[in-house]
Amino acid sequence: MAETKYPSWYTHLKDQHGKFMKALEDLGEAIRQEGPLPAKTSQLIQLAAAAAIRSEGAVHSHTRRALEAGATPAEIYHALILLTSTIGFPTVSAALSWAAQVIGSQGKSS
Repeated sequence: MAETKYPSWYTHLKDQHGKFMKALEDLGEAIRQEGPLPAKTSQLIQLAAAAAIRSEGAVHSHTRRALEAGATPAEIYHALILLTSTIGFPTVSAALSWAAQVIGSQGKSS
């Protein structure tokens, strides 16, 4: 598997605050292992939460991770579209565009 390329800000944080970032990454791993949900489902849930808080970086990250966990572009788009009545079309539209950036950069189609 190819080495993960982190955004420059995340890399900066890892360089400047290594213990903090390691603890954060360890927490993420621990919560993923805590229950029975498969990785793909977990990433789609986290993608939805990222969209809800309008975090472009987190939408990018969880889109990439969902693809790596076996989600299809159609599943990613559907997970986001399902949020429309909860978080509103403008927020969903933004999240769809952020997810499309990642999907497009990985040469995937819907």
